[in-house]
Amino acid sequence: MIFKKYPKNWHVEKGHPLTEMDKKILSFQNKGHLVPSRKLIKTPEQIEGIRKSGVVNTGVLDLVAREIHAGMSTAEIDKLVYDYTVSHGAIPAPLNYEGFPKSCCTSINEVVCHGIPNEEEILEEGDIINVDVSTILDGYFSDASRMFVIGKTSPEKQKLVDVAKECLEIGMQAAKPYCFVGDIGNAIQKHAHKNGFSVVRDLCGHGVGLEFHEEPDVEHYGKKGTGMLLVPGMVFTIEPMINMGTWQVFIDEEDEWTVVTEDELPSAQWEHTFVMTEHGVEILTY
Repeated sequence: MIFKKYPKNWHVEKGHPLTEMDKKILSFQNKGHLVPSRKLIKTPEQIEGIRKSGVVNTGVLDLVAREIHAGMSTAEIDKLVYDYTVSHGAIPAPLNYEGFPKSCCTSINEVVCHGIPNEEEILEEGDIINVDVSTILDGYFSDASRMFVIGKTSPEKQKLVDVAKECLEIGMQAAKPYCFVGDIGNAIQKHAHKNGFSVVRDLCGHGVGLEFHEEPDVEHYGKKGTGMLLVPGMVFTIEPMINMGTWQVFIDEEDEWTVVTEDELPSAQWEHTFVMTEHGVEILTY
């Protein structure tokens, strides 16, 4: 048997009295589990800042929901996102992030994620599209995405969209204080497979709040009891990418961003930013 050795992330200053939370985290660390570092535990002030960022982020997606329609270009969606975000004193986090050229990601049908908005890409009746927006407000980051069905789509695509949303909800229910990231992935994977779909393995959710991407990686498949311990004060996304066919994907060689299903069958994704509390997760991107 091979034991994975994790760094001792949780330290208590000498002479500092142990809190109940310290004791719980140290007990897991002493058993060999991966625990968060203190920097991943957000203060109440930081959580409030992320919450306010999430309000703007939600407003962006609400606007897209009102305006999206067949015949619209994905560049028009991007303009809506940019204009709303900056008019509310915020910054679109994707814009110029590691060279990404737009303010949001628009991923249609077989595009899993990171689709780049452009003038030539026109929404058609029956398309399913994920619009992924991330917001920086006063230095705090939030991140969420929704699926939109353009007009009426096929029963197979509609089921994919619905099951992907159910996977997010089931992952949320599996996220409990002092449980593990792997519990989330295990619950999502079971539900996707039960419905005949697969779960993308090459991309995952992530910590968020003070930076765009923080620890931990939140994979949407796996085994219960594995991965990082979930502790009150942690802020992270759950964003399962569910495919109609194979879970395998490739990155478009031309733009080096767009992620597409290997078999070019449709994919669907929903995402929220959550804060872990003593009683479970709270959504920060309603």
